[in-house]
Amino acid sequence: MTATFTPFRDKMQAAGLSAAALAAFERSFHLLAANETGLLAEDTIRPATGLPRSEDICSGVAESGDSALLAKTVVLKLNGGLGTGMGLEKAKSLLPVRDGDTFLDLIVRQVLAVRQATGSDLRFLLMNSFSTSADTLAHLARYPALGDPGKLELLQNKVPKIAADTLTPVEWPADPEMEWCPPGHGDLYPAILGSGLLQRLLDEGFLYLFVSNADNLGATLDPALLRWFAASGKPFVMEVTARTAADRKGGHLALRAGDGRLLLRESAQCPDSDLDAFQDITRHRYFNTNNLWLRLDHLAAALDENGGLLPLPVIRNKKTVDPRDKKSPAVYQLETAMGAAIECYGAAGAVVVPRSRFAPVKTTSDLLALRSDAYLITPDGRAILAPERHDIPPEITLDPDHFKLVDQLDAALAGGVPSLLHCRKLEVHGPVKFSAKDRFEGDVTLRA
Repeated sequence: MTATFTPFRDKMQAAGLSAAALAAFERSFHLLAANETGLLAEDTIRPATGLPRSEDICSGVAESGDSALLAKTVVLKLNGGLGTGMGLEKAKSLLPVRDGDTFLDLIVRQVLAVRQATGSDLRFLLMNSFSTSADTLAHLARYPALGDPGKLELLQNKVPKIAADTLTPVEWPADPEMEWCPPGHGDLYPAILGSGLLQRLLDEGFLYLFVSNADNLGATLDPALLRWFAASGKPFVMEVTARTAADRKGGHLALRAGDGRLLLRESAQCPDSDLDAFQDITRHRYFNTNNLWLRLDHLAAALDENGGLLPLPVIRNKKTVDPRDKKSPAVYQLETAMGAAIECYGAAGAVVVPRSRFAPVKTTSDLLALRSDAYLITPDGRAILAPERHDIPPEITLDPDHFKLVDQLDAALAGGVPSLLHCRKLEVHGPVKFSAKDRFEGDVTLRA
């Protein structure tokens, strides 16, 4: 099969996508056409060890220079996901978490709390996708203290889905929007470059960028971590935390055997023969929280050195053009991971942070934990594990036939959220209804 990028270039140019977006996708396409799998075998890497711990290197005491550092810092939340896996049709950040507050409401509370505590005008941005932009900006309009919602947005690119049989742009006249897909949060780099935002931030005197997922309410801007990152001189630092049994399938940090560079290995990059080693949390002890610290000047230099892109590993996802119609044509959706950029910097680093900085919601099981008393919502909008949990979240498995969708979970919680404060493990099989009077402790299995 002879694959050419020309029809993709024509399609993307017609859609008004930037040169940076085209360059990044062209590289991904050629890797697909060359059948480059991006797999990282166990014998090519080593476990990451000897990482600094935030409690050892960071002082939580406010310092006089914090305001000056904050004035050079941008907080960016990745807000491109719809949460379709949980049955949502709008930005996942608009999902209610507790007491009617959504993720986005709590994020705004976090930003305003830092501004009030430090007297700084902390710069705040959201990277929205073409699917989340309108709903998100409409919601932000209720917070005039943040400023013009339109100036808070970095719009993520979109890329064509690739017909699996011909490696050409798929055509779907029934719904042309389904011909496109998001390119993963690795699109941060071509998006910030191609939009001109990177240069504008540098021109305005910004030097540091803190990025995290919108569904991770533990990922607040910590002035102590900012202070350490600035003093380190490192171009890129990833926050990692200890893997637990619940994290066996998540990506982990490692060292490349050849040159000792830090890298991120996702499950899609692991050969089947190495899955046991991949899931061994005593061997590969740390996973990426997707809380990243970047020096903007070093990012600009890295992009310039690589022709306007970062050479990130490509993740190929084989799906159908209409995800609701399994008989529709098979397509490839190509994605890159933002954290994979750690291997693009020789001097990149990682820091081990408490589990309290990682409270994401990917499934309804995560949402149940977050809504329960296993987590506390602080006055400044952070979600942290209750002290009684000793930094270990409950391991929850909900029956996908009855709890896959948020609507199903909401119906099951109509009587209130059960106590999970002292629950190590909860498995639910069948159509169970919960009550606020329920109290689960230890290892619990429910069958209906």
